[in-house]
Amino acid sequence: MKQPEISVGIVNAQQLHFTLNSPFLAKGETVSGNQQVCFEEGGIQWNGNIYHELTFTPLEEGAFFSIDDVTIGLNFHWERQETQHFPGTLKLLVDEGKITAINLLPVEEYLTSVISSEMSASSSLEFLKAHAVISRSWLLAQIEKRHALCKKDGGFFSFVKTDTEYIRWYDREDHTVFDVCADDHCQRYQGITKASNPSVSQAVTATRGQVLMFDNRICDARFSKCCGGATEDFSYCWEDKSFPYLSAVRDGEDTDMPDLTQEEAASRWIRTSPKAWCNTRDAHILRQILNNYDQETHDFYRWKVHYTQEELAELIRTKTKCDYGDILDLQPVERGKSGRLSRLKIVGTLKTLIIGKELEIRRTLSDSHLLSSAFVVDKGPLSESGVPEWFELVGAGWGHGVGLCQIGAAVMGEQGCNYNEILLHYYKGADIRKLY
Repeated sequence: MKQPEISVGIVNAQQLHFTLNSPFLAKGETVSGNQQVCFEEGGIQWNGNIYHELTFTPLEEGAFFSIDDVTIGLNFHWERQETQHFPGTLKLLVDEGKITAINLLPVEEYLTSVISSEMSASSSLEFLKAHAVISRSWLLAQIEKRHALCKKDGGFFSFVKTDTEYIRWYDREDHTVFDVCADDHCQRYQGITKASNPSVSQAVTATRGQVLMFDNRICDARFSKCCGGATEDFSYCWEDKSFPYLSAVRDGEDTDMPDLTQEEAASRWIRTSPKAWCNTRDAHILRQILNNYDQETHDFYRWKVHYTQEELAELIRTKTKCDYGDILDLQPVERGKSGRLSRLKIVGTLKTLIIGKELEIRRTLSDSHLLSSAFVVDKGPLSESGVPEWFELVGAGWGHGVGLCQIGAAVMGEQGCNYNEILLHYYKGADIRKLY
């Protein structure tokens, strides 16, 4: 196959300011410099005219455009806005009453930015190669999935709601007008804003066209920052499907896995600090993975969050838009194989409900996101009204934990493992093939 071109959703807004830093072709005219568009009368107003869509095609090698006020880390604690710079073609179209800016570019050029955006690009070459393969695999698998979903009449439902539980998961089916978005929901893509170093380019070039395959299909190669000592099964975070290559593995040379679906074992695991590749405080390794705003997050292998009764009750009320009253308990209902909660019962004086899956739990119990749903709950003494005065969540890991653990993989690279060894540790039974 030929190298595909992909579409990346950058931003969605009522109006956009952007700069064409060299000549571009749009509506038969050569344009450059500062531009402004706004949503008006159901279309895109630009230069006094209204269009259904606009495409700005570069006319020179190395041309790029800049978009102001691009949000990164949406709904996470590091959320902020930046002016970002992108190569390739800019396409603007109307979607849900706003203007969506989409970047069209070749896969390999996209990957060079993703690896630089997802982490500090000073990692070992073998780790960078491994990440190039999984980022390429994940992307092409999502494109296949999007095309398959477009052929379905019934659509895709990512939640289950009954009188006793609300189970929701978040995946890339949220996107309908482009292949992937540019933020943490998919893969961090910040164009040429993050300058790539020679090692990143070398890693992408060395693995050009290579993907992970399982049973003659491209692997949906998920990854997260820090698994907390054990990776998670796909089904505990997303659809109730089994992918053998996305099964729980121990993050380390010790392959013995305790049964973390059991409460006693999970509590012991989370409250201690078992040996694992991602259990590191090596500043040199962490700088390889964590870019400047990720380094604002500390103590991610094991962590604690403390809430007063008033803080927790108000947080849950705000996030769920339901009044549970005073919170009496947070009870584990189901844990995955990494100890992550996929179902949690919130018991209040006015309402009781089971929520899931892992990201819904993380969003409900934090202003932004809990680092993970692998946590146990400690409660304070009862007040005169019989409710706990405080709750403390004692947790493990950063992210959903499925697939490759970035910090663990970086440690493997530092210890001399090649990219094949890294990949086949985290994706059991997969193999590496070259598509183009």
